[in-house]
Amino acid sequence: MAEALVSVVPDSFGGHLPALVAITGMPLSLAFTPDAYSFGVLPVLAHTAEGFGIEQAEVARAAILGRMTTGFPLSPLTASTFILVGMSGVQLGEHQRFIFRWAFATTLVMTAVALLTGAISL
Repeated sequence: MAEALVSVVPDSFGGHLPALVAITGMPLSLAFTPDAYSFGVLPVLAHTAEGFGIEQAEVARAAILGRMTTGFPLSPLTASTFILVGMSGVQLGEHQRFIFRWAFATTLVMTAVALLTGAISL
């Protein structure tokens, strides 16, 4: 799968894969369970990045920025989200509408800091 993805992704775009993974991680938390993303999607993305000369660890660091930090409290596919909204007495849809902007903005700030410090490359 990674080889097919490398053949489709333009060479000029391949170097930006860690930043793309960082930015899309939080919105993808709405579509994938943590296990599905971590064990299904992320290895393919990491091997794809390796095809462009990027270390797999860099893609993993990028994925943590949105998935494991701001994505969990938003995802309907994570049990802790239901505990959170149940204990606070808020409906899940209301919670997601309110927190999405803040979570995505936080992800963008963390991505910018990671790019500035060299934790991930652009």
